[in-house]
Amino acid sequence: MTRTALVVRGGWEGHAPVAATDLFIPGLRANGYAVDVADSPDVYADGEYLAGVDLILQCYTMGSIEPQQFAALEAAVRAGTGFAGWHGGIIDSFRNTPAYCHLVGGQFACHPAKAPDECGGVPDDYFLPHRITMVPATREHPITVGLDDFDLITEQYWVLTDPYNDVLATTTVPARDGDPWRRPVTSPAIWTRRWGAGKIFVVTAGHSLDVLQHPSVRIVIERGLRWASR
Repeated sequence: MTRTALVVRGGWEGHAPVAATDLFIPGLRANGYAVDVADSPDVYADGEYLAGVDLILQCYTMGSIEPQQFAALEAAVRAGTGFAGWHGGIIDSFRNTPAYCHLVGGQFACHPAKAPDECGGVPDDYFLPHRITMVPATREHPITVGLDDFDLITEQYWVLTDPYNDVLATTTVPARDGDPWRRPVTSPAIWTRRWGAGKIFVVTAGHSLDVLQHPSVRIVIERGLRWASR
């Protein structure tokens, strides 16, 4: 039986939502999904359509969502539609809607910059070397099984989350001279979340195409999409 995946992409262009999702659409099709693509959250208003969608891949940074759109999205996930994404495309979306943050289990707070004397007013001022550390208790999870800790040089997301998340991996922001925080801060980097009959998958890496093509990041996303799907 053919399954349906809905890709919702757009918002801030800095995350290359079209090119980024194009990396994963062929894999969905190869795994038997009919893929629909929408360029705004307007599609979420059609609750009858969403009820037949098995997986929503969202890559939509910032923007806004109307109350009726969110209500239909939440109802679909609660009934079994999977919801998945990476980076700002899922946890820096729809800042006007706290209930959306409740659904996905996290909100982007910041990505620290290099030391002031190393910054040049360019995007890579925020590209810091950091490690994604697997949580030992979840090493047999289907999303992360067989994966070791890995290192990235990209934005390191400090996120606000809640204890309901099932955390598969973390990353630790150090406390450096000049930082206002006084001790290292560990944030979830990969997590899942159950919502009614639905499953939610989030990975915080994914600012740019090269990060999405990192072997471990790509494996995590491909597995996460399959895991989240109805």
